[in-house]
Amino acid sequence: MEITKVIENEIKKASKYNLNTYPYKYIGSLENLTIYDFDEPALADVVKTAQEKYLEYRKTTLYQRTEILLNTTKLMEEHKETIAEIISYEAKKPVKFAMQEVERSIQTLKLSGIEASKLEGEYINLDVAANGGGRNAFTKYESLGVVYAMTPFNFPLNLVIHKVGPALAVGNSVIVKPSEKTPFSTYFLKYLLEQSGLPEGVMQVVTGDGEKVSDALLSHDEIKKLSFTGSVRVGEILKNKIGLRKLTLELGSTSPLYISKNVKKENIKDIAEQVVNGAFAYNGQACISTQKVFIDDEVFESVIEEIVKKTKQLQYGPLNDHTTDYSDLIDSQSQQRIIEWIKEAEQGGAEILTGGEIYKGSVKPTVITGTTEDMKICRQEIFGPVVVIENLKGRNITEILNDSSFGLNAGVFTSDFEEALQLSNDLDYGQVLINDVPTVRFDHMPYNGRRHSGYGTEGIKYAIKEMSQLKMVSLKYV
Repeated sequence: MEITKVIENEIKKASKYNLNTYPYKYIGSLENLTIYDFDEPALADVVKTAQEKYLEYRKTTLYQRTEILLNTTKLMEEHKETIAEIISYEAKKPVKFAMQEVERSIQTLKLSGIEASKLEGEYINLDVAANGGGRNAFTKYESLGVVYAMTPFNFPLNLVIHKVGPALAVGNSVIVKPSEKTPFSTYFLKYLLEQSGLPEGVMQVVTGDGEKVSDALLSHDEIKKLSFTGSVRVGEILKNKIGLRKLTLELGSTSPLYISKNVKKENIKDIAEQVVNGAFAYNGQACISTQKVFIDDEVFESVIEEIVKKTKQLQYGPLNDHTTDYSDLIDSQSQQRIIEWIKEAEQGGAEILTGGEIYKGSVKPTVITGTTEDMKICRQEIFGPVVVIENLKGRNITEILNDSSFGLNAGVFTSDFEEALQLSNDLDYGQVLINDVPTVRFDHMPYNGRRHSGYGTEGIKYAIKEMSQLKMVSLKYV
């Protein structure tokens, strides 16, 4: 299969709209590909098609929809290396991390079909009410209509499937706006779904400026649901525009971690390894990359020594080298912002223990301490290869972690069961992970953020409910 030709053919299906191309330069085997900048008339036609196709697709059986999804996973298995190459080049992701994303994506799509089969209603006893006798009643879940999905660059396949899989599984049509930096894995997913039997037009891909595209699409009442993963700033804008329609927002986080004095000393090296992986995998460009670590004084020196040592061992390299630990960041703007935040912290009295420098298209993995909460690297999501390590020095960890505008994932390492149970109840986060870094995510678990970290719940089982609507039917027989 000539992969670039397949993707190019998918993109060119929009050539009928006579659109301008969107100015973005790709790398590797994708460097000659271009995408379109969709305008309002083209987007209006996309919505019209999505609505027409929805009215047909919603009549398919759950069996038929599940078959499409599962057959697609088989094709994904056959083309794993090809898909990993697409992800690697468009997202500038080392191929070993790209392959991990492919494996997760296959599982996510499988789960979409499996979980949809479990979406069942219930029998309602209406005769509990004084005048409710003589009726049988039940509930059922139905599709919504057209779903609009917006996805970021960092997981260009798996985060798309987290939206597309549940939407298709329950009988919706879906319009996907991927990041203009990473559109090609979405186009290839569309191709594989249609090869597996998905009717053309049920899933459509649009590209261009995110704000303009969203303004145009959300002006159409046929859009019944928006699912967005991205920044807090954009999420707040979209929430103000969506009105009374369904909405899911998966936004940012500073992903804190607490390492208790109660950890077993023989586990410290392993904990440090997990911290380094959680902070620096894919250059820290994930919404749950471990960003802030608080360590009890009793174990602080031994833990931070291991973290710094392991961080210094990380290797920069080419994307296609399986030994590469970190590579270029997604773009030069991100590189410049991260360096500016590091320098701001350093000027404010923070100490850089390793890293903190530009290296080729990246920033060397950075461990920093002596920060204050007013610094950007502490109060904002850095989305880069930087981890803040601080000595707790007897302060209340619950108060520190809960005093945040974010509330997605928090991690705790402890060998004390009572402490683990207490913190799991006290920490005001959507997910509390005991003896794991906050970077851990399994694709079937609930995934919801509090405060500025999000709105609604993702995770396949939960997204399926948010992609559907509940109906009650009452049958009066006397």
